[in-house]
Formats: sequence, C-alpha cells, structure tokens
Amino acid sequence: MNPDKTTHFGYRDVSPDDKTRLVGEVFSSVAGQYDLMNDLMSLGVHRLWKRLAIQQLSPRPGEQALDVAGGTGDLAMALQRRVGAGGRVVIADINAQMLEHGRDRMLDRGITAGIEYVQANAEHLPFRHNSFDLATIAFGLRNVTDKQQALVSMFESLRYGGRLMILEFSHIVLPLLSRLYDHYSFRIIPWLGDKVAGDKDSYVYLVESIRRHPDQKTLGAMLERAGFEQVSWRNLNGGIVAIHTAYKL
Repeated sequence: MNPDKTTHFGYRDVSPDDKTRLVGEVFSSVAGQYDLMNDLMSLGVHRLWKRLAIQQLSPRPGEQALDVAGGTGDLAMALQRRVGAGGRVVIADINAQMLEHGRDRMLDRGITAGIEYVQANAEHLPFRHNSFDLATIAFGLRNVTDKQQALVSMFESLRYGGRLMILEFSHIVLPLLSRLYDHYSFRIIPWLGDKVAGDKDSYVYLVESIRRHPDQKTLGAMLERAGFEQVSWRNLNGGIVAIHTAYKL
C-alpha cells in the first residue's frame, strides 16, 4: 500500500492502514452497546429505515443473500425471513466482536438455519464471483477504507441480474433540518456515547464519518464506476439517510 496515500478517519487524515485499524477499534469498543445506541440515537427510527430498505429490495424465497458489514444482524434477520428455508444469508463483517454479537443475537432468537458468518474485509470479499442474488450494506459503507474497491467487490460477488442495496447516512436536502441535525449530532450523540456506551470518542468519530461520506449523487456515480446499472436513490427523513439501489446487468 502506498505509504504516501491518506484517507480520513472522521475529520483526521490518516493512512489507509491506520483507518482500518482505528475503525476496528471503534467497533470492538461499541459492539456490546451497538444496538441500544442505535435505538437511542435514532429514537428507534433506524428500524423503520431498515424495514423500508428491505421492502424496496424485495428479497424472494430461495434467493442467496449477502449482508456486508452485517454486524449485529438486523438486516440479516429480515433477509432470512424473506428468503426462507430454501435460501441462504451470509453475514460478512471485518470485526470479530460485531460478528460474534450478531451470532449471539441470532441464537437467542432461535435462528440457526440458513445463516452463515464470515469474517471478511468488504474490499476483498472471499466469495466466488457471481455467487449471490442480492447484496446489502447498511450503515457500514462509510466506515470502509476504500469504498470504491468495496463496491467493485460486491459487484463481483453478485450474479448477473443481481441487485445491491445500500442504506447509509447521507446529505440533508432541507437547510433548516440540517442545522437542527448538526446540533443533535455534535452535541447529543457524543453525550449519549459517553453516558451509555462509556466511549464518547467513538461516537464523535461516527458523527464525523457521516459528514465525510459521499453525497447521494457522488455515491451513485461511484456505483456506476463499479459496473452497476440502473442506479437510483431514495431520500428518507429529508436526506438524513438514503437508500441506493443498483443492478448488475
């Protein structure tokens, strides 16, 4: 890897290797409180966002699904219900603690069949090309060091005719909402991280990472460069989050 190349970790410029390490430390730290913090930070709305994303993706019985940066398994559980006993859901995550927490959640709910767990870097997914009917990544792409390479890797993992869904924080299109959101993000979320998770710094990073993530149009162009077609996006809550969908044709 080029030692002169830099990327961003929140508002800091760091080497790609350092970003991968630092992001890993963040999610190892917050894994145990990750789901609780999601509920608190979004007032539970993240559950609706994920439900809408799954509805838009429309998984079908018997399909092979890949959930990249699947973490604690929210999307994977919804996918497993849709693809059924004849299908398969693979959760891929680079972080062992997040993957372990997700597996424990599945076991607690009695979900054992049709789910596989793979520790893997999104930039270099270890699957044969043309393996999956659909792929998802929810609130994970902004933490990937080389986002473009991750999109290429997901493209390669999909079969022709397959589809990708990205659910991610994006750029707000309503000026008044943007000011309110900034106040909430930079003041309330780090405070919650400190009081609930005991880790203010990780949540400062998570807020900053949202601001550094490509906007809707830029991410759409990145998907096209990766080879995807019929790229579109849907803003939710004024662009706080967006659902991007794209196809491998």
